[in-house]
Amino acid sequence: MGKKAEFSAGDFVVYPTHGVGKIVGIEEQEISGHELQLFVIKFETEKMTLRVPIEKAKVAGLRRLSSRQQMELALSTLRGRSRVNRAMWSRRAQEYAAKINSGDPISIAEVVRDLHRHGGQPDQSYSERQIYESALERLVRELAAVEKIDR
Repeated sequence: MGKKAEFSAGDFVVYPTHGVGKIVGIEEQEISGHELQLFVIKFETEKMTLRVPIEKAKVAGLRRLSSRQQMELALSTLRGRSRVNRAMWSRRAQEYAAKINSGDPISIAEVVRDLHRHGGQPDQSYSERQIYESALERLVRELAAVEKIDR
């Protein structure tokens, strides 16, 4: 096909709703009579393989790993003061999910910071804990990939 792929096999990438994955190949498939070139992305932690059309990769939010500087900003966000949000839990949960699914490490760090419990604070509900752990896992996986270390 005419367009040069921005990524190649072996590259680690971030897909907003799934986090860090590795491009294991590029394949062609015929879908509805059209030949499409697809990135084949493997997500180890979710034991999942995703195929993304090369031409739709940018629109889908597929991006390279963050730079070390971007990860530093995310880590400094963790050191900041938590934002107390007094909105209804369902509204807050939606906001947190949107931040996590944005794939932006700074937004994800905000969720981790705001949901982290220190001594003397009330316990988290089950759903708060789930969102916190999801955000933390997403942040840790990208940091580990950027630093080339095991998570």
